[in-house]
Amino acid sequence: MKPLLRIGVTAGFAAALVMAGPHTAAQAEAWPSKPIRMIVSSGAGGGLDLAARLVAAPIAEALKQNVVVDNRPGASGSIAAELIAQAAPDGYTFMVLSASLVVYGVANKTRYDLYRDFDAVSQIAASPYILTVTPSLPVKSVAELIAYAKANPSKLNFASTGPASLAHLAGELFGITTGTQLVHVPYRGVGAALPDMISGRTQMSFLSGGSVSAQIRNESLKPLAVAGTARAKSMPNVPTMAETGVPGFVVTQWHGVVTPRGTPRAIIERMHQEIAKAVQRPEVASRLAQDGTEGVGSSPKEFAAFLKSERDQWAKVAKAANIRSK
Repeated sequence: MKPLLRIGVTAGFAAALVMAGPHTAAQAEAWPSKPIRMIVSSGAGGGLDLAARLVAAPIAEALKQNVVVDNRPGASGSIAAELIAQAAPDGYTFMVLSASLVVYGVANKTRYDLYRDFDAVSQIAASPYILTVTPSLPVKSVAELIAYAKANPSKLNFASTGPASLAHLAGELFGITTGTQLVHVPYRGVGAALPDMISGRTQMSFLSGGSVSAQIRNESLKPLAVAGTARAKSMPNVPTMAETGVPGFVVTQWHGVVTPRGTPRAIIERMHQEIAKAVQRPEVASRLAQDGTEGVGSSPKEFAAFLKSERDQWAKVAKAANIRSK
């Protein structure tokens, strides 16, 4: 373990301590005096785990304290969320979550409330979903895909990474937005879905750029549009959904950090600052870009508002698609 060093306090950080009150100020001033635990709501090796580890190292360096990445996969992140909800709000426990946890929360009953039991810290990164189709499908654009789907109702299958997953709700949102009737085919993850997508057993899907970038490069899948507010840097020739005539269709797989509700604001602000610095590092940005992901580093207020907008959008889709809570 690295030796414990006292961390310098900036003027803004000190002001936040004064406003927080003497007890909180004393607690946050000594922070961090022991390792910080960063619980990841997925298994090792995936995009969420990568994002956590990419920012954990610069944060540890800046704070002169170890940051321990602890993977707790299961139930789209709910196992990790339950653990965090019970943790002390002392600034030593954080959770790295993804859009999947928000989607899970609107389709299932949980013992925690993401908006009541946690404080937002920062969004680490985001990767827009890509609408891809099998090359054998006789369409070259989103407009042609919509026309084909309307001419062949309930004959187009879209793959997802499981029931009530983000990929599932993205496909439902497309059907609702375009007035098309599509058939949902759930798989146990991207790896299970890809062979059928390539062979044409399922004709279309919405998945993150990192999940399908290799297949797009070797032309075993054909990208029609990016479900982001701007074109992806990794796919500059692929138009956005808005550019193809489907405005407002935004679906991103994002990674962010929350902490137990009541954690001192000064600590939250400091963690946000370090996350924002970390994603701006060239080596971090470059590694994220390899997976079609871009760093964000939003403020706690911005991330909290974003979480609410995500919940509101997917709750509407789940209701419209009759995806009921368990």
